[in-house]
Amino acid sequence: MTQVVTTIDEVRALVRTWRAQGDTVGLVPTMGYLHEGHASLITRSVAENARTVVSVFVNPTQFGPNEDLESYPRDLERDVALVEKCGADVVFHPTPEEMYFPDRCTTVHVEGLGKELCGKSRPIHFDGVCLVVSKLLNITTPDRAYFGQKDAQQLLIVRRMVRDLSMGVQVVGCPIVREEDGLAKSSRNTYLSAEERAAAVVLSKSLAAGRAVLEGGERSAAAVCDAVRAVLASEPLAAPEYVEVVSTDTVTPVERVEGEVLCAIAVRIGNTRLIDNFFYNPNE
Repeated sequence: MTQVVTTIDEVRALVRTWRAQGDTVGLVPTMGYLHEGHASLITRSVAENARTVVSVFVNPTQFGPNEDLESYPRDLERDVALVEKCGADVVFHPTPEEMYFPDRCTTVHVEGLGKELCGKSRPIHFDGVCLVVSKLLNITTPDRAYFGQKDAQQLLIVRRMVRDLSMGVQVVGCPIVREEDGLAKSSRNTYLSAEERAAAVVLSKSLAAGRAVLEGGERSAAAVCDAVRAVLASEPLAAPEYVEVVSTDTVTPVERVEGEVLCAIAVRIGNTRLIDNFFYNPNE
């Protein structure tokens, strides 16, 4: 049975017990309102580690002014049921007061990688992500931590932070899980009306068009972006925020696709901001 703990001391005590038994530990950091995408991360951690901790914490430091911190969907009972079904051992569900001292003055900043893509419209977001992830890694000391590819910029930034700070944890990226019609699973999909939900399929269709350009031998990033934008333009409810092809090393735009790249988009459907992406390496 999955145990729910709410304090740092509790989860640390559990991890110490597991370590004394020689168990490996996996961590799946989440903001809750779990879906099949999260389930794929949890299931993989359970398969690869003796013990798995799933954190459920809507992290206030990664939300900017006028973002959806208060309205972000929450359902702990449902989350615990999903975690238990996947076979994880613990849900770590702290309060903001448990995670952050009122006079905290420490930040974690990964220079450069957070300025592009989502960082342009959410300038504090990735500092907040790095702060909470570094705390969760310090608290649970896992062997492996699991992140979804849907948040690809986050995945690249966390990997760089872990490398630069010699954290000694393996960051495992897991494939995007999609609905049958191609829409990437996301907690924010619940914000969409029926009409908006139907329109949101344009994100995955546009990326398929971009990938087809690359697979056809084109190496111009502009040509890839043009193909993506053309499909997005066919949907009246879609308002693109960005369409970019960037280096997976620097997260800066490239002109030609000569190594591994990330093709990433952010699109507003009504009032809901959705992201999607794919990785591509012409040498593989």
